[in-house]
Amino acid sequence: MTGALWLAWRQQRVMLLTATLLLLACAAWVAHRRAAMTALIEEYRFVPCKGWNGDCESLASMLIVDGNTEAIRALGILGIALPALIGVFWGAPLIGRELETGTFRLTLTQGIGVRDWFVARFGLAALFTTLASAVVAALVAWWWAPVSNTLDGLYWHDAAIYNATGPASVACALFGLTVGTAVGLLVRRTLPAMAVTFAAIGTTSVFLAFFRRSWISPEVRITPGTTPKTPVGSAWSTGEFGYLTPDGREHSILEVCQTSGDPLRQCMDEHGFVARYHKVYPSSDFWVFQWIETALYVGLVAALVVLILVVLRRTTA
Repeated sequence: MTGALWLAWRQQRVMLLTATLLLLACAAWVAHRRAAMTALIEEYRFVPCKGWNGDCESLASMLIVDGNTEAIRALGILGIALPALIGVFWGAPLIGRELETGTFRLTLTQGIGVRDWFVARFGLAALFTTLASAVVAALVAWWWAPVSNTLDGLYWHDAAIYNATGPASVACALFGLTVGTAVGLLVRRTLPAMAVTFAAIGTTSVFLAFFRRSWISPEVRITPGTTPKTPVGSAWSTGEFGYLTPDGREHSILEVCQTSGDPLRQCMDEHGFVARYHKVYPSSDFWVFQWIETALYVGLVAALVVLILVVLRRTTA
């Protein structure tokens, strides 16, 4: 290891080693908790009730599902916070502190070009960010898998699961690092850059979550007549359900026939409704959402890296 890469390692080794130790401790804790959970599953011969159509009111359910849900959620929240932590405490000072103190000029006098200097520093941080976020995502998914989408437990569309597992969580962490690096370069003062980075990452995450349902169309489940609608199961309900006329027009239950039994049958006959509908996103849509979000984050990362290179070249010229 020589040149710019050696220098990058020297400057970031404390952060890298500390983060590695924390990851190892987290992995050991998850392995211990998951082993205890699977032991209970085997002891009680517990079969999780998948979706919102099962009956899990039992001692086994309370011990296994209820006993692990909050801990899994806590780990998921860590995964959600990881992009902001990386962006604020690693990305923002990565280049910004060098520019603020002027130490980058000394580095560039050692025969290291500005592009090599940036690529080495950012590349090492990006590599570890990718690996660390992938490990956290894998730990969340691994622990959650035996009780996934279980009644009274965590579902794939819950924030602690969706935002902390899958490729989108890794891409988001890399985005956090890149945002912090770009902001640090533009602001050139570490503390203000950290604040701006936190706001930028939070705003982007909220924006994507708000528009997530508009990326793809939900599945429309139709049942004839007054037949009860298909159970939601592990799907993500949009909250849109109601009645259909023979020509396929939808009428929300919020507007008409808010009843059941014989009154419902009578109401449907009066309005000419022939079926009921319910819109949901099935659990298989998890990967569709994930890859769309991953592509968006990767696109933002690419654009920000280009911006950083252009600005950095002009700044150090």
